[in-house]
Amino acid sequence: MFLELDHVTIRYGGAAARAAVDGASLTLKQGEIGVLLGPSGCGKTSLLRAVAGLERIAAGRVALGGETLSDAGGGRRVQVAPERRRIGMVFQDYALFPHLTVGENVGFGLPSLSRDARAGRVAEMLELVGLGHAAGRYPHQLSGGQQQRIALARALAPQPRLLLLDEPFSNLDVDLRERLAQEVRAILKRAGITALLVTHDQLEAFAVGDVIGVMNGGRLEQWEDPYSLYHRPASRFVADFIGHGVFAPARIVDYGRGPVVRTPLGDLLDLKECPLPAAYPNGECEVLLRADDIVHDDDSPVKACIERKAFRGSEFLYTLRLQTGELLLAHVPSHHDHSVGEWIGIRPVVDHVVTFERGEPQSA
Repeated sequence: MFLELDHVTIRYGGAAARAAVDGASLTLKQGEIGVLLGPSGCGKTSLLRAVAGLERIAAGRVALGGETLSDAGGGRRVQVAPERRRIGMVFQDYALFPHLTVGENVGFGLPSLSRDARAGRVAEMLELVGLGHAAGRYPHQLSGGQQQRIALARALAPQPRLLLLDEPFSNLDVDLRERLAQEVRAILKRAGITALLVTHDQLEAFAVGDVIGVMNGGRLEQWEDPYSLYHRPASRFVADFIGHGVFAPARIVDYGRGPVVRTPLGDLLDLKECPLPAAYPNGECEVLLRADDIVHDDDSPVKACIERKAFRGSEFLYTLRLQTGELLLAHVPSHHDHSVGEWIGIRPVVDHVVTFERGEPQSA
């Protein structure tokens, strides 16, 4: 593995203080893009800063390309200075020099190159980010998205071994964020750079990441590819944080050819991934039902009342109440424009049954 974090712990305020990051471990292959995702205060930025060398770790090890950058274990502590790590960083506020042109900003970190070599590298980076025409302009003459791409070009110019991005799209409007996230992913892939990005926005995470880690209370709860993270969440917190969904009461029972999950919507069949009834006391559990697991079907015997509706262009997000009182969410095509208070037919289409202990608390 190219980037390795092994049980990294970070504390502020001494050994007795609560850990800002508690035993986080992750790996990235060369050329992969990883994303640290989580709510404010979960420790994701602290972990990024530890990789950069801007925070000292209290325990664990950080290595890049086989070289140990930080090691708090054993008798000999290792702490390679940030400037010797060959790691680039892109910040949320761009940090461009307003008095320098775009070309001068991109070439700022290349003082050791000759004038011609520096000019060639600047031109190469500006072409990479699609702004080859803007070398002579100043940052204030560019849009927010263009400034972020210039910041990316500047970070890539010195050919870092690893690129770190701290909430790089947070200053942009919502419509621009996802599009720019996709553009940044394409740029990083063309450059073949290994990168680690921090965000609190799951749409950004899914748009950029090959691997995504969800952090909560200083702990890295899951580090997986986006598909597995969404369909096979490792904890109740991850299941609740990713996507739209609810937890409905259920019971796992043996039913001839294998276990089924009995829910207020009927039996869910997933023989490959469904746990055995003995996994929970009396088989009683809660099942995760996401909005895309619930299909509007007028012919279904299961009916639900529309409590709320949110128009999202191509679809509505309905909040539904079953006759038994449970609330569900459902994505429904927007031409199915039903009224609040109306009863509609629904049925479950669940390809990945995810269950948790009934009443199991989320991680702190």
